[in-house]
Amino acid sequence: MQISVTPESFRLKEAFTISRGSRTEARVLTVRVASGGATGWGECVPYARYGESLESVSAQIGALPRSLTRHGLQDLLPPGAARNAVDCALWDWEAKTARARVWDLARLPAPGPEITAFTLSLDTPENMRAAAARNAHRPLLKIKLGTDADMPRLEAVRAGAPKARIIVDANEGWTAEVYADLAPHLVRLGVALVEQPLPAGQDDMLAEIARPLPVCADESCHDRASLPGLKGKYDLVNIKLDKTGGLTEALALKKQALAEGYGIMVGCMVGSSLAMAPAVLLAQGAAVTDLDGPLLLAEDRPEPLCFDEAGVHAPAAALWG
Repeated sequence: MQISVTPESFRLKEAFTISRGSRTEARVLTVRVASGGATGWGECVPYARYGESLESVSAQIGALPRSLTRHGLQDLLPPGAARNAVDCALWDWEAKTARARVWDLARLPAPGPEITAFTLSLDTPENMRAAAARNAHRPLLKIKLGTDADMPRLEAVRAGAPKARIIVDANEGWTAEVYADLAPHLVRLGVALVEQPLPAGQDDMLAEIARPLPVCADESCHDRASLPGLKGKYDLVNIKLDKTGGLTEALALKKQALAEGYGIMVGCMVGSSLAMAPAVLLAQGAAVTDLDGPLLLAEDRPEPLCFDEAGVHAPAAALWG
């Protein structure tokens, strides 16, 4: 098996800001695996929050043995961006080798479109209201918050998009006190869900304070090993391929989380259609789909995913799978 890693960047339509910082481009790694005349590819987004960089992830992938299988990969790399890109590339390679679609190989129904959230990045209340108004036609908006002055932003977004369903992502930016103060207002403003209000590892208070609306674990949930630590604190888990280390573990996490009573959210880092394509399979039947990465880009892959009024559609074989 030949493996190559290529760093690439995709310009964003506008700056994207969360509580931890801002960016104007998506910096990704594209991985290709080739054997027997077939080439599969995948994409990952190394994430500094988890100690990853383009260089460190490239080194992890470069150290892999050439006698590689998807099942063997699970023990060779930990959950994270490196394993994700290789795992998804191997799924694509298997599909091309078998002349079948990935969902057939995974014994899943053919995927249909799923309504996806559209993210409004952290900004001034005035700018967030304007962004909400521009996107008020969308059925689901996701607001990036996570400061101690978020109430005006919440009010502004609701005023800009009075009919949209809204979810909120604090990206670990609140304290228990701030969240407890905000929670009744989240309910009043019709917020459907809040993601990761408290920092991972400092979220035990969620088991002790009132949870008047559903709370979703993001940074606190990576793979199946995370689930025991979430009991009593979270109602949903946000499954991202760059956290689980690929589609293989993501499908297993989804199955186990559902069995344990959690709702499912399927999310993404800011990447191209190649990164989102495997996640469309994962998103089937999820309570919340958040695969808007390509909608934030000024440029994308050839044969990009189709987004329309029905949602995000399954990838064409020319893109992935």
